[in-house]
Amino acid sequence: MAELVQQYLDRIRAEHADVTEGELACYIPELACVDPSRLGLSLSLSDGYVYESGDAAIEFTIQSISKPFTYALALDQSGQQAVDAKIGVEPSGEAFNEISVDDTTKTPKNPMINAGAIAAVALVPGATPDERFNRIQDFYSACAGRRLEMDHAVYTSERDTGARNRAIAYMLQSFGVLGGDPDEVLDVYFRQCSLKVTSTDLARMATTLARGGINPCTGRRVMDAAVVQRTLSVMVTCGMYDAAGDWVSAVGLPAKSGVGGGIVAVLPGQLGIGVYSPLLDARGNSVRGVRVCRSLSARLGLHFLTVTRESSSTIRARYDLCEGVRVYELHGDLLFAGAEQVLRTIEIERDDYDVAVLEVSRIDDINDAARSMLAGMRTALTAVDKEGFLVDPDNKVVPTGIRQGRDVIVFDTLDDARAAAKEFRAG
Repeated sequence: MAELVQQYLDRIRAEHADVTEGELACYIPELACVDPSRLGLSLSLSDGYVYESGDAAIEFTIQSISKPFTYALALDQSGQQAVDAKIGVEPSGEAFNEISVDDTTKTPKNPMINAGAIAAVALVPGATPDERFNRIQDFYSACAGRRLEMDHAVYTSERDTGARNRAIAYMLQSFGVLGGDPDEVLDVYFRQCSLKVTSTDLARMATTLARGGINPCTGRRVMDAAVVQRTLSVMVTCGMYDAAGDWVSAVGLPAKSGVGGGIVAVLPGQLGIGVYSPLLDARGNSVRGVRVCRSLSARLGLHFLTVTRESSSTIRARYDLCEGVRVYELHGDLLFAGAEQVLRTIEIERDDYDVAVLEVSRIDDINDAARSMLAGMRTALTAVDKEGFLVDPDNKVVPTGIRQGRDVIVFDTLDDARAAAKEFRAG
């Protein structure tokens, strides 16, 4: 039944695939050579299961999406007190590459703009630039669950055209923010921005944050939960540069964009999203990436301020009602992530029954995405010669007025579902 979720993602990606607004990041020559038509979307659930749509396997450079991860590494390795002494956490209201610091503290305003990101690199322990970069590369790779490699052509392009970042680094040195050689720190910064990822890598990195620092695929704790909380907090307020307010209002996910065309977004406790589309708006954010994330949040109910007891929802119990008939009792608040978990469980256990019955009388609240997904269960089951019923006495999943034309069979009681299931098995 994963195809129900896949259809959602494919439709959302297709809706925005023909958008041609925006420009490539021409100020880094190598980034101006990429295919502007690419659009990849990946969604990773908290257990590590990944859905992919479009160009999800295309590699691109991580660019500024590296910033929250290096900030997290600096917090993890050097401690919050040392990091707070060098980098603030307030939104700047300025372009990401502005040559500026806080008027009072003379430190970068936050770690998501270039000044703060360069300062964060200097806070990662390392006796040499290579040692510092290797630590960063290992950390990103642990978050992604695979070894990430550098794009040497992009690194060279950034290094050779990085005059503005050099100005920022020397400004930071003059204020005592950088403890090392500015050129050495910058070289590591250019290298970290040139690490190659896919939208699926970003989704998995996001899910590591969503899981409080544990990579769901490897089971390895990559960072402390307190580090994750601090990092996500700054991503909420500063991750989308001077478009952060609009993003939080419309999308409502801690996120970070990069001029390589990527966006990473996190729904704490539930999932991670990675999007790739290289055409950028005036603020340096992916035009189609932002639109895709808006649609995902609206359609699937992903805004992090949605009030839900998602952690206690979904499958309350499952048991065999009679031979060949399995019942799944659901409860609590049911949103996208919970509905996906239910459907994937039903699919995994498909060989153990002939008829699946969803008993939803204990559901407190359900959004349109979860409602549509559960209502589509029967179509997926009948395609493999199985049957699926709903026990929905209060019409929570499929209101009476919209049952016509839906491929769904609804009963008021389990006894009614049992009788129909016996008829199906006998026929």
